Amino acid sequence: MAEGTVNKQRRYLLGAASAAGGVAAVATATPFFLSMFPSARARAAGAPVEVDISKVEPGMMIRAEWRSKPVWVLHRTPEMINSLSEMGARVADPQSDAPMQPDYAQNQYRSVKPEWLVLVGICTHLGCSPTDKLQTGPDSGMGEDWKGGFYCPCHGSKFDLAGRVFKDMPAPTNLEVPKYQFISETQLVIGDDGKGA
Repeated sequence: MAEGTVNKQRRYLLGAASAAGGVAAVATATPFFLSMFPSARARAAGAPVEVDISKVEPGMMIRAEWRSKPVWVLHRTPEMINSLSEMGARVADPQSDAPMQPDYAQNQYRSVKPEWLVLVGICTHLGCSPTDKLQTGPDSGMGEDWKGGFYCPCHGSKFDLAGRVFKDMPAPTNLEVPKYQFISETQLVIGDDGKGA
Protein backbone atom coordinates (compact mmCIF):
# COMPACT_ATOMS: atom_id res chain seq x y z
CA MET A 1 0.00 0.00 0.00
CA ALA A 2 1.26 3.43 -0.83
CA GLU A 3 2.29 5.80 1.91
CA GLY A 4 -0.27 8.45 0.90
CA THR A 5 -3.11 5.95 1.17
CA VAL A 6 -2.11 4.98 4.73
CA ASN A 7 -2.00 8.62 5.82
CA LYS A 8 -5.45 9.25 4.36
CA GLN A 9 -6.88 6.23 6.17
CA ARG A 10 -5.15 7.25 9.38
CA ARG A 11 -6.53 10.79 9.08
CA TYR A 12 -9.99 9.42 8.39
CA LEU A 13 -9.82 7.13 11.46
CA LEU A 14 -8.47 9.93 13.66
CA GLY A 15 -11.23 12.26 12.45
CA ALA A 16 -13.91 9.65 13.06
CA ALA A 17 -12.52 8.89 16.52
CA SER A 18 -12.43 12.60 17.38
CA ALA A 19 -16.03 13.06 16.21
CA ALA A 20 -17.17 10.03 18.21
CA GLY A 21 -15.32 11.35 21.26
CA GLY A 22 -16.98 14.74 20.86
CA VAL A 23 -20.44 13.17 20.59
CA ALA A 24 -19.73 11.06 23.69
CA ALA A 25 -18.53 14.13 25.62
CA VAL A 26 -21.69 16.08 24.69
CA ALA A 27 -23.90 13.09 25.58
CA THR A 28 -22.16 12.79 28.94
CA ALA A 29 -22.25 16.51 29.73
CA THR A 30 -25.88 17.12 28.68
CA PRO A 31 -27.59 15.50 31.72
CA PHE A 32 -25.18 17.30 34.04
CA PHE A 33 -25.85 20.63 32.33
CA LEU A 34 -29.63 20.10 32.31
CA SER A 35 -29.60 19.22 36.01
CA MET A 36 -28.72 22.85 36.71
CA PHE A 37 -32.19 23.89 35.51
CA PRO A 38 -35.32 22.82 37.41
CA SER A 39 -37.87 20.69 35.60
CA ALA A 40 -41.24 22.07 34.63
CA ARG A 41 -42.76 20.07 37.48
CA ALA A 42 -40.29 21.52 39.98
CA ARG A 43 -40.93 25.05 38.69
CA ALA A 44 -44.69 24.51 38.94
CA ALA A 45 -44.38 23.25 42.52
CA GLY A 46 -42.93 26.61 43.62
CA ALA A 47 -44.90 28.78 41.23
CA PRO A 48 -47.46 31.25 42.55
CA VAL A 49 -51.03 29.95 42.76
CA GLU A 50 -54.15 31.95 41.88
CA VAL A 51 -57.15 31.46 44.14
CA ASP A 52 -60.71 32.55 43.31
CA ILE A 53 -62.25 34.08 46.45
CA SER A 54 -65.43 35.37 44.80
CA LYS A 55 -67.67 32.76 46.45
CA VAL A 56 -66.07 32.78 49.92
CA GLU A 57 -68.71 34.25 52.22
CA PRO A 58 -67.79 35.92 55.54
CA GLY A 59 -67.12 33.18 58.09
CA MET A 60 -66.04 30.67 55.43
CA MET A 61 -62.59 29.19 54.87
CA ILE A 62 -61.23 27.55 51.73
CA ARG A 63 -58.06 25.55 51.20
CA ALA A 64 -55.50 25.82 48.43
CA GLU A 65 -52.15 24.16 47.83
CA TRP A 66 -48.87 25.97 47.27
CA ARG A 67 -45.43 24.32 47.24
CA SER A 68 -47.15 21.09 48.35
CA LYS A 69 -48.36 22.84 51.51
CA PRO A 70 -51.95 23.47 52.57
CA VAL A 71 -52.85 27.15 52.55
CA TRP A 72 -55.99 28.43 54.27
CA VAL A 73 -57.90 31.49 53.11
CA LEU A 74 -60.38 32.67 55.76
CA HIS A 75 -62.93 35.41 55.11
CA ARG A 76 -63.30 36.84 58.61
CA THR A 77 -66.56 38.34 59.83
CA PRO A 78 -66.61 41.69 61.68
CA GLU A 79 -67.06 39.70 64.92
CA MET A 80 -63.98 37.60 64.13
CA ILE A 81 -61.95 40.74 63.41
CA ASN A 82 -63.11 42.40 66.65
CA SER A 83 -62.16 39.34 68.70
CA LEU A 84 -58.49 39.70 67.69
CA SER A 85 -57.94 42.75 69.89
CA GLU A 86 -59.28 40.77 72.86
CA MET A 87 -56.71 38.03 72.26
CA GLY A 88 -53.58 40.19 72.68
CA ALA A 89 -52.92 39.14 76.28
CA ARG A 90 -53.49 35.45 75.54
CA VAL A 91 -51.15 35.01 72.57
CA ALA A 92 -47.36 34.75 72.63
CA ASP A 93 -46.57 37.17 69.78
CA PRO A 94 -49.54 39.58 69.44
CA GLN A 95 -47.96 41.88 66.81
CA SER A 96 -46.24 39.04 64.90
CA ASP A 97 -42.76 40.37 65.51
CA ALA A 98 -41.13 36.97 64.84
CA PRO A 99 -40.00 36.79 61.19
CA MET A 100 -42.59 34.24 60.05
CA GLN A 101 -44.38 36.44 57.57
CA PRO A 102 -43.97 39.38 55.21
CA ASP A 103 -43.78 42.87 56.72
CA TYR A 104 -47.35 43.68 55.73
CA ALA A 105 -48.56 40.90 58.05
CA GLN A 106 -46.83 42.18 61.17
CA ASN A 107 -49.98 43.43 62.84
CA GLN A 108 -52.76 41.99 64.97
CA TYR A 109 -54.67 40.90 61.84
CA ARG A 110 -51.59 39.32 60.21
CA SER A 111 -52.97 40.30 56.83
CA VAL A 112 -53.07 42.92 54.10
CA LYS A 113 -56.84 43.35 54.53
CA PRO A 114 -58.30 42.66 58.00
CA GLU A 115 -61.18 40.61 56.59
CA TRP A 116 -58.90 38.15 54.76
CA LEU A 117 -56.49 35.76 56.50
CA VAL A 118 -54.01 33.70 54.47
CA LEU A 119 -52.00 31.07 56.37
CA VAL A 120 -49.87 28.02 55.70
CA GLY A 121 -51.82 25.28 57.48
CA ILE A 122 -48.83 23.59 59.12
CA CYS A 123 -48.19 23.73 62.86
CA THR A 124 -44.85 25.33 63.73
CA HIS A 125 -44.21 22.68 66.38
CA LEU A 126 -43.68 19.42 64.47
CA GLY A 127 -45.43 19.99 61.16
CA CYS A 128 -48.90 18.55 61.82
CA SER A 129 -51.90 20.18 60.19
CA PRO A 130 -54.16 21.96 62.69
CA THR A 131 -57.93 21.77 62.34
CA ASP A 132 -60.14 24.81 62.08
CA LYS A 133 -62.26 25.48 65.15
CA LEU A 134 -64.15 28.54 63.92
CA GLN A 135 -67.17 28.03 66.16
CA THR A 136 -67.06 30.04 69.39
CA GLY A 137 -68.06 29.40 72.97
CA PRO A 138 -68.92 26.17 74.78
CA ASP A 139 -70.30 24.41 71.65
CA SER A 140 -66.84 24.60 70.08
CA GLY A 141 -65.43 21.93 72.38
CA MET A 142 -62.57 24.34 73.14
CA GLY A 143 -63.93 25.97 76.30
CA GLU A 144 -66.32 28.73 77.33
CA ASP A 145 -64.03 31.59 76.33
CA TRP A 146 -62.99 30.22 72.90
CA LYS A 147 -63.23 33.00 70.29
CA GLY A 148 -62.51 30.75 67.32
CA GLY A 149 -59.24 29.72 65.77
CA PHE A 150 -57.21 26.61 65.04
CA TYR A 151 -56.24 23.58 67.10
CA CYS A 152 -53.39 21.16 66.44
CA PRO A 153 -54.52 17.69 67.55
CA CYS A 154 -50.97 16.28 67.59
CA HIS A 155 -49.73 18.12 70.70
CA GLY A 156 -52.50 20.56 71.62
CA SER A 157 -51.25 23.90 70.28
CA LYS A 158 -53.95 26.54 69.90
CA PHE A 159 -53.98 29.48 67.51
CA ASP A 160 -56.40 32.40 67.29
CA LEU A 161 -58.22 33.66 64.18
CA ALA A 162 -55.02 35.40 63.04
CA GLY A 163 -52.92 32.25 63.41
CA ARG A 164 -51.19 33.63 66.53
CA VAL A 165 -50.11 30.90 68.94
CA PHE A 166 -51.45 30.99 72.48
CA LYS A 167 -48.95 31.37 75.32
CA ASP A 168 -47.37 28.25 76.84
CA MET A 169 -48.12 25.99 73.87
CA PRO A 170 -45.78 23.45 72.24
CA ALA A 171 -45.73 25.48 68.99
CA PRO A 172 -42.91 28.03 69.31
CA THR A 173 -44.23 30.60 66.82
CA ASN A 174 -47.35 31.78 65.00
CA LEU A 175 -48.55 29.99 61.89
CA GLU A 176 -46.70 31.13 58.77
CA VAL A 177 -48.17 33.79 56.50
CA PRO A 178 -46.99 33.21 52.91
CA LYS A 179 -46.31 36.01 50.46
CA TYR A 180 -49.54 36.93 48.70
CA GLN A 181 -51.35 39.74 46.95
CA PHE A 182 -54.83 40.62 45.74
CA ILE A 183 -54.84 41.03 41.97
CA SER A 184 -58.54 41.94 41.99
CA GLU A 185 -61.47 41.95 44.40
CA THR A 186 -62.06 38.27 43.61
CA GLN A 187 -58.57 36.90 42.89
CA LEU A 188 -55.69 36.23 45.24
CA VAL A 189 -52.17 35.12 44.29
CA ILE A 190 -50.31 33.02 46.85
CA GLY A 191 -46.52 32.91 46.57
CA ASP A 192 -46.02 36.35 45.03
CA ASP A 193 -46.61 39.69 46.65
CA GLY A 194 -45.36 41.81 43.76
CA LYS A 195 -42.32 42.91 45.75
CA GLY A 196 -39.80 40.56 44.15
CA ALA A 197 -37.68 37.94 45.88
